[in-house]
Amino acid sequence: MPQNDLPVIGFVGLGNMGMPMATRLVGAGYAVLGFDVAEPVRAAFASAGGSSVDTLGAVVAGVDVLILMLPDSKVVNAVLGDAGLQEGLRAGTIVIDMSSSEPIKTRALAADLDGRGIVLIDAPVSGGVKGAVNGALTIMVGGPAATVAEAIPVLEQLGRPVHAGPVGSGHAIKALNNLLSATHLLATSEAMLAGKRFGLDPEVMLSIFNSSSGKSGSTENKWPNFILPGGYNSGFGLRLMLKDMRTATDLAEQLDVPDELGRAAVDLWARAAADLEPTADHTEIAKWLAQREVGL
Repeated sequence: MPQNDLPVIGFVGLGNMGMPMATRLVGAGYAVLGFDVAEPVRAAFASAGGSSVDTLGAVVAGVDVLILMLPDSKVVNAVLGDAGLQEGLRAGTIVIDMSSSEPIKTRALAADLDGRGIVLIDAPVSGGVKGAVNGALTIMVGGPAATVAEAIPVLEQLGRPVHAGPVGSGHAIKALNNLLSATHLLATSEAMLAGKRFGLDPEVMLSIFNSSSGKSGSTENKWPNFILPGGYNSGFGLRLMLKDMRTATDLAEQLDVPDELGRAAVDLWARAAADLEPTADHTEIAKWLAQREVGL
């Protein structure tokens, strides 16, 4: 049951990540009003103990904190521009955008909300569905120190929050992190294919990489857990990874810093996205490379 001294939370976006995150908050004793555009998802959240609502206006009624877990800045801006939501969103509410949004747009949105007495902080995550279920997400938080401190107890129910800097900092570092992750997954997959063609055992290769300087999240987690077994089921879509990569390279371009390698990686991932199914997991970049190798 919710504890009276805890803030009331509105949660928008009950997808693969949002559902386990919102459910964890319910389990921690928070009163959570959840909204998603899909009615079956809302029903599932109600079955998990949350309070499901049918409109955006209803999700902000009486809440102290509004969490958004949405695909991108376009959807975030559309949600926060909804007339019903704006009417119900009262001054003093903390809005936490945990989506993978664009940092420059996040700063512009924060400035707009600040004019209405509402503070927006950004808190995107890394750790995938497994991290969301287990409350083990890395949470990159951007915003004023005082507001971030208020939000920390809520975020700690979901993982390990780290204050990255002013508003927009979380979204910037999330995009940059995923650019790194995608680039070394691509490089690892190319190296693994070359080693296999030479006759090396993939498991032996990974064992040696993981005790050497080639070690990465790709060699320690993605290849042994999702690629070698053939499941390709990390829970994070290839097109979502590509979106984050583009956010990072766009940021680099806006800041006039070198991004040649990042752009080259984006081009290859975009080709994979064009060839694979719309629902492809991001680890299927390895499958795509293997198919190109044998000319399929």
